[in-house]
Amino acid sequence: MLAATTEHGICAVALGDDPAMVIADLSRAFSDATLDPEERPLNDWIDALLDYLRGERTNLDLPLDVAATPFQREVWNALRAIPYGETQTYQQVAQRIGRPHATRAVARACASNPVALIVPCHRVVRADGASGGYRWGVERKRALIAHEAAHIKLCAS
Repeated sequence: MLAATTEHGICAVALGDDPAMVIADLSRAFSDATLDPEERPLNDWIDALLDYLRGERTNLDLPLDVAATPFQREVWNALRAIPYGETQTYQQVAQRIGRPHATRAVARACASNPVALIVPCHRVVRADGASGGYRWGVERKRALIAHEAAHIKLCAS
């Protein structure tokens, strides 16, 4: 996991198996950025993300600074409202935002999400229950869904 930030909030959270590749991808997206692993606000935000990954936190209400169309923002806000440990279909998200015929557009908005975990596009699945696509890999999406489901069960017991 690699995060990028501005003075206003998190602008990217990327996931990947190869750290060098994740860094290279973010470097291309943010060519004027500097790498500063000691910046304190980012460390607080990283701590929140790590707490989520450890199952110690279910809400990632962190400040964002991402470029988005109004439609993408609307979809991403709807995704942030999906409860931890639950999934919804692309169709349900489209209906929730009042655009029941925009299922494919919802899927595109999910695919363009630059802040993994914070905007939980991993919680959106196909109508047939299959996981669908995921910018950071379908296996990772399945693992995140399973991770949340397991921690919900642990919290309930």
